[in-house]
Amino acid sequence: MDQDIWTEVDDYFAGLLAPSDPVLDAAQASTAAAGMPAISVSPMQGRMLQILAMSLRARSILEIGTLGGYSTIWLARGMTSGGRLVTLEKERKHADVARANITRAGFANVVDLRVGSALDSLPKIESEGRGPFDLIFIDADKQNIPSYFEWALKLSHSGTMIIVDNVVRDGDVADTTSDDPSTRGVRSFFDMLSVTSRVTATAIQTVGLKGYDGFSMVVVN
Repeated sequence: MDQDIWTEVDDYFAGLLAPSDPVLDAAQASTAAAGMPAISVSPMQGRMLQILAMSLRARSILEIGTLGGYSTIWLARGMTSGGRLVTLEKERKHADVARANITRAGFANVVDLRVGSALDSLPKIESEGRGPFDLIFIDADKQNIPSYFEWALKLSHSGTMIIVDNVVRDGDVADTTSDDPSTRGVRSFFDMLSVTSRVTATAIQTVGLKGYDGFSMVVVN
């Protein structure tokens, strides 16, 4: 089994379950045209985020890491009518592209996109009383995942679902000697999970269009 097979299977699933969509295709195209990294979720992962939001009947969503707004659109499509989504993006260039994509998707009045370090934005969100959130998606720099997770817990209620992306690191997460900052951040996050009685959590390895990776799914008890 290799990347070609994984991509072929993902394309097969997407063709049947998440066929080409002009809004989402434009979001991906504009992200690429802006020279931004190709690290958005895949169509099947985006559909999963939408389904999770639908299952939770989410009215409030927090996303940490917007990039070009591709995952933001999927999440917004899964919210209940009248819902609000706050998304945080450090890079202004990325935020400008994301804002245009979100507007094209019809969610300009639904999504609150904030520019700046998430660790600066999160205390402001708390002070504004914007939480608690029904669903929180963490897909930003991995070395700060432990801090993002701490904030996610502060902004949660019983039943909140927290999804953390890119936790497998091509298998490097199992390497206790790794000195990679991203891997160390992910491992610290799992160390926190293992001693946090307030949550029930799992981690799933995945293969597909995005290669070999995975995510952690956490529910606040």
